[in-house]
Amino acid sequence: MSSSLGDLLRADLRGRTAYGAPQLDVPFPLNTNENSYAVPQDVVDAIVSSVAEVASGLNRYPDREFLRLREDLAAYLSRTSGVAVTAERIWAGNGSNEVLLHILQAFGGAGRVALGFTPAYSMHPIITGTVGTRWVDGLRGVEGAGAFDLDVTSAVAQVKAHQPNIVFLCSPNNPTGTALGLDVVEAIYDVAPQAIVVVDEAYAEFARAGTPSALTLLEGRERLVVTRTMSKAFALAGGRLGYLAADAELTEALRLVRLPYHLSAPTQAIARAALEHADSLLATVENLKVQRDRIVAELAGMGLGPLPSDANFVLYGGLADEKATWRALLDQGILLRDVGLAHYLRVTAGTPQETEAFLGAMRRLAPTHRQEQSA
Repeated sequence: MSSSLGDLLRADLRGRTAYGAPQLDVPFPLNTNENSYAVPQDVVDAIVSSVAEVASGLNRYPDREFLRLREDLAAYLSRTSGVAVTAERIWAGNGSNEVLLHILQAFGGAGRVALGFTPAYSMHPIITGTVGTRWVDGLRGVEGAGAFDLDVTSAVAQVKAHQPNIVFLCSPNNPTGTALGLDVVEAIYDVAPQAIVVVDEAYAEFARAGTPSALTLLEGRERLVVTRTMSKAFALAGGRLGYLAADAELTEALRLVRLPYHLSAPTQAIARAALEHADSLLATVENLKVQRDRIVAELAGMGLGPLPSDANFVLYGGLADEKATWRALLDQGILLRDVGLAHYLRVTAGTPQETEAFLGAMRRLAPTHRQEQSA
């Protein structure tokens, strides 16, 4: 950026770099937690038909309130969670990042504070900064037993100390894959009467059996928000549809900050067609969970310390130099994610072929890639 433009840029944005996971043409892209399975042909046909139906009307603005999409999302959540969710409690955007932006635009801003417990989703602090909200890095556990776990007592103490206006929680957490106990959510909500509490459940469909959803806590908690996405389990990352469930009064407030007609007619049509064929799209979830668990088991057998995961990815450690290992794997056509944690990398669980390629590459790495084991 030229010096003249740099002088005009907001002071709090100067020196920052834009978000961007590497988009490289490699045989095995396992770095962004996409669903490796292509959209099934029956769903492709339904999407094409749905978009064709709205195409002749593209001279008109789309339904600003995306009512039918909200009804479909509410029906999906109600069916899969056992919690009765109505359309008035649903909000959606172009990916869950836009939904998070709307929350911050409405409840953040200059002079306000957002708190998240890192390592967590890297976009939380980035989006927070774009609206001038001050970000506070909350602390998780220390490495060792229960590494990266979020302790209730510690979390509550941090919320009390910083008095945030917005609290971000992830369950399952990204990049660790660990799910969050509802006792943590309840405790934080109770000690932060001034805060919107956001539980990011982008990977909820991949959770192991018995893992609770914060959707069960929504009733009677007007400041609680649960965000979801169709990018991961629905294999619809290119469709860009994220959504949330919350109190109807909160979703009404988000209308104050959204851009007019923010969800295009094709976007609404694609999402509705996908939801109509949810069972077909979600059929790959169990396959991905099998590969995730295989990765955990085999990396553990290699002594590499993978974290148990409720998502479609695995964070693993035990690496002498994570950047050197990342490069060595890339040289074999395997792209992982360096999440900025010393000695750790994150790998997406994909097809059996992708899993075997990754595990085979890990087996072939020289012993120098592993941390020395203490006696």
